[in-house]
Amino acid sequence: MDSRILCNFYRCTIESILTGCITAWYGSCTDLDRKALQRVVKTAQHITRTELPSMEDLYSQRLRKKSLRIIKDPHHPSHKLFFLLPSGRRYRSILARTRRFGDSFFPRAVRLLKN
Repeated sequence: MDSRILCNFYRCTIESILTGCITAWYGSCTDLDRKALQRVVKTAQHITRTELPSMEDLYSQRLRKKSLRIIKDPHHPSHKLFFLLPSGRRYRSILARTRRFGDSFFPRAVRLLKN
C-alpha cells in the first residue's frame, strides 16, 4: 500500500487511541510504559516508511495546547493555577510535595511553559 494511506490510517486510528487523554496519564507513566508506547510508534514508522512524532513530542504538544487554552479562558476553573510572576514573562511553579503530584498535568504544564 501507499505510505500516505498507511500514515493516514496510523494518524486516524492508532495515534488517536494512544493519545486519548494523554495529558492525564502520560506524566505518571513509568519508563517501562513509555518505552512500550514508543515501540508501537517505532513499529508504525517501520510499516508506514515515514517519520512519525514520538510519544514525548505528542505529549508536549498536547500539554502546551491544553494549557494555553486554559490560560486564555479566564472562566476555566484551573485558570488561577497559571499565575504569572511579577516580571510577566514566566509562570510561578506549583509546589508539589509528592512525586505523583509533581508529574501530574498542572506542574508539568507550568514547567513546559517556563521553557
